[in-house]
Amino acid sequence: MLERIRTISGWTGIAISVAGVAAFTLILLPFRPSLNSTEVALGLLLVVLAASTFFGSRSGLAASVFCILSFNFFFLPPYYTFNIAGVENWVAFGAFLITALVAGQLSGYALRQARESEQRRLKIERLYKELSEAFEQASEAEALRRSEKLKSSLLDAVTHDLRTPLTSIKAAVTTLLDEPESGGLRDEDRSELLEIVNEETDRLNDFIEKLVGLARLEAGEFGQPPVPGSVEEIIQNAVDRASRRLGQRRVEVVIPADLPPVAVNSISVSEAVFTVIDNAAKFSGPESVVRISAEVLGPAIEISIEDQGPGLPKELGDRIFEKFVRADAGHSGRGAGLGLGLAFARGILETQHGSIRFDHPNEGFMTRFVITLPVASPPDEALRQTREV
Repeated sequence: MLERIRTISGWTGIAISVAGVAAFTLILLPFRPSLNSTEVALGLLLVVLAASTFFGSRSGLAASVFCILSFNFFFLPPYYTFNIAGVENWVAFGAFLITALVAGQLSGYALRQARESEQRRLKIERLYKELSEAFEQASEAEALRRSEKLKSSLLDAVTHDLRTPLTSIKAAVTTLLDEPESGGLRDEDRSELLEIVNEETDRLNDFIEKLVGLARLEAGEFGQPPVPGSVEEIIQNAVDRASRRLGQRRVEVVIPADLPPVAVNSISVSEAVFTVIDNAAKFSGPESVVRISAEVLGPAIEISIEDQGPGLPKELGDRIFEKFVRADAGHSGRGAGLGLGLAFARGILETQHGSIRFDHPNEGFMTRFVITLPVASPPDEALRQTREV
């Protein structure tokens, strides 16, 4: 019923509002001797607010005008004239005039905002419905279970992280193709446009690699049997692969010489370590330091990767490892990624009985991720466990 009333607008809403003022005035008139101007003003203001809330700012404005006239004509002496006697009545009239007009407009504005919010909600629901239907047609039972959680993030990632680089590439290429007609470009301008194409192509490639990597992970391609591997080789392979992204950043690698081997698939774990190093390079300054260290803690080895970027909000906690979860760009500047890299790294490590966490950084650094890997059992111990099984 309330929603049906709110759909009334235009002249119909104005007519109902004016009629409401007249009806309320007739109700108050018999009680005029026992009412003061403040009580009457408050009652009429309720009519203005109701008209603005249900029918919009125009109806509220009409109600305000007629309430002002009614207040003056029927409730301020001398009655039944538009004259006002006494300073206190002028003050009451002026206060009512200002309050009625402001309250009506504010209430109407709130109604417009509510309607716009409702339209946005309906649009989001429509998009979500389309997404759910697509998942149903593909028989994606797991995707259906997660669609409510991922709908907004997925739409944002696809529209922004595909459309934005494509737009930049298109603009740069168009400018280069139109060069003869525009009279030619300077060498530095041409180099800048080519650099834009190169960077945005890398960005698209990174997007696709992350999506393909997650698909491979969910298909179980990173769950190969563990074999004893060297932590130093795992880290070195990851650093070498990330060298282009690291650029001029100083990489400090601190690894004890007597580290025991780890019981993991080295190729898979190196992929996870690379992802974290790549993340550190992406969000730290071009001349900053990235520090990678390792140490033995009981039956596990911990690899720490620290950078001097803007850091991450502590309240995110483990949510930073969920798909499409990104730190607020206004807080940390880390909003440029897709929110897939850390989820990808965690998934790989879990297949190798390892883990990753966000930890307190050491002095001089702002962000620290710690990867935990199981230490390989000595040959005699491994043989004994085999016999027990």
